[in-house]
Amino acid sequence: MTTPQIRFDDGAAYERFMGLWSQRAGKAFLDWLSPPSGGQWLDVGCGNGAFTELLVAECAPDTIDGLDPSEGQLAYARSRPALQAATFQTGDAMALPYRDDSFDAAVMPLVIFFVPEPRRGVSEMARVVRWGGTVSAYAWDMMEGGFPYFPLQASMREMGLTVATPPSPEASRLEVLTELWTDAGLAEIETRVITVERTFTDFADYWTTVLGGPSVAATLAEATPEMIADLQSRVRAKLAEAADGSITCSGRANAITGRVAD
Repeated sequence: MTTPQIRFDDGAAYERFMGLWSQRAGKAFLDWLSPPSGGQWLDVGCGNGAFTELLVAECAPDTIDGLDPSEGQLAYARSRPALQAATFQTGDAMALPYRDDSFDAAVMPLVIFFVPEPRRGVSEMARVVRWGGTVSAYAWDMMEGGFPYFPLQASMREMGLTVATPPSPEASRLEVLTELWTDAGLAEIETRVITVERTFTDFADYWTTVLGGPSVAATLAEATPEMIADLQSRVRAKLAEAADGSITCSGRANAITGRVAD
């Protein structure tokens, strides 16, 4: 069976599934970067604007551009009150529609493993950022179980169910990120591992949330009730439920930043 592609077209479903995770990891990421206020920023793979909104709140950029291949996601981003001054357009991370030296900073939040050719994506960010500016990213550690919904995916694979995977999961590894940044000619490269948590009210809250995830939704929609019951049992056994029924999950992301040099 061909593994389905992951597509993010529903901004509202993404907000519940990944938006909160993106902002929590993004807050730790920006705290680590500690960028100066102002400047011209580019958010590559901005999706529904979850991280873009955080960027506006934390860094007060002079201008911010967001790029994403999904018009559905961008429609949601444009609806956010805090992003009314932002400029959004559809586009390809491997062929950014901007001139050289257009921005002070470019960031790729939870996106690089979706880029078919990550090397081109990083090179493009370096191209559009002017001298002295920064090129940064953070990505769930897809190869080592850092994805927040890894227990669900692991359970599905145990049952032989199809789990959609991004085209470049290896790009989330710190050593690969470091190599990509180095090959793009970036200097002063720094890395960090970020761990964040999210608490669900109960298993029903968790399950309803994961149903909006494009990496599993298509497969679950075709599963029989018996298969779903089996899957829920397996997933629940992997999760730690508190006495009140709440479930706290963690996600682990690898982060990197570098500076554009001569």
